[in-house]
Amino acid sequence: MNSVSRALPPVGGRRRAVVAAGPFLVVLLVSAGIWTTVSGRLPDPLATHFRAAGRADGFTSVQGFAAVSLALLLLFGAGVGFFVQLRPDAPEVPWVIALGYALAAVCGYAVCVTLLSNADVADVSAVRVSPWVLALSLPVALLAGALGRLLAGAAPAGPHRPRGAVSRLDLPPAETAGWSRTISSRPLFGLGGLLLGAGLLVGFLADWVGGVGLLFGAAVILPLASVRVTVDRRGLTLAPTLLASRCRFRRITPDRIVEAGSRRIACFAEFGGWGYRIRAGRSGFVLRSGEGMVVRLTNGREFVVTVDDAATAAALLNTYTDRARSHQGG
Repeated sequence: MNSVSRALPPVGGRRRAVVAAGPFLVVLLVSAGIWTTVSGRLPDPLATHFRAAGRADGFTSVQGFAAVSLALLLLFGAGVGFFVQLRPDAPEVPWVIALGYALAAVCGYAVCVTLLSNADVADVSAVRVSPWVLALSLPVALLAGALGRLLAGAAPAGPHRPRGAVSRLDLPPAETAGWSRTISSRPLFGLGGLLLGAGLLVGFLADWVGGVGLLFGAAVILPLASVRVTVDRRGLTLAPTLLASRCRFRRITPDRIVEAGSRRIACFAEFGGWGYRIRAGRSGFVLRSGEGMVVRLTNGREFVVTVDDAATAAALLNTYTDRARSHQGG
């Protein structure tokens, strides 16, 4: 995938904004056209949710369905557009645009299938949608995402930074020190906020069954959007800032560490996205591309966290690792 990305030509900021907005405008126009065609032939309420077998098990008023569909498209479109305008040269922008294409395609597909399935139906409880039609939304999303990634072009290459030298802090044996930084992700805050708003909107305007999934997504994403990274005598600790202080994602004690260093991290190229990521031989908490700390563990794996002033954190962690090793007689 890296070679494909490098082969794509760079895309200017204005054109990239047009590319990002394109799928949402197309879906709005197509949905409006189908709505105009079938609006006089729709029952009220509409069958809007279907089981895996294709039987309708959820119903929404015509006005509620239209409002929710429009709100979701506007929310997702605004989220993608906000990020593209906020950080037009960020290496993650092409992938955010690809996500926007996938979201727009799924929303548009669902709206069109729902409207066409309800047209000319006398008994709304008899509406059926083939499981194959429901399953087709996944390849539609993947194809739309691939098209968005292609049209977004290559992200600007970040400045090359050599791997930071492995160092220690000159800390007297009887003294202790601590280091702490908070890392946050505006895109994850935005996505979590969009899911929260969409879940509440769907719940109030349609039904809470459909809104629960969106609210659950917000509950999962929002704690990941801001994390406090701490290095002290207990080792490396990652804890969500939006939850209680006792909650933490990860703690690595000094006796489990071989060495820590710092280098530039490319979150999509190395980990395929944001958040807590797991790959062969490594794991990490990455909220952006850029400076990060790399910790080599005694089990042969690596743990990575993107954070400012990573070199200082790595040096302090190495100091505590040396102390733990000396106490063990290693």
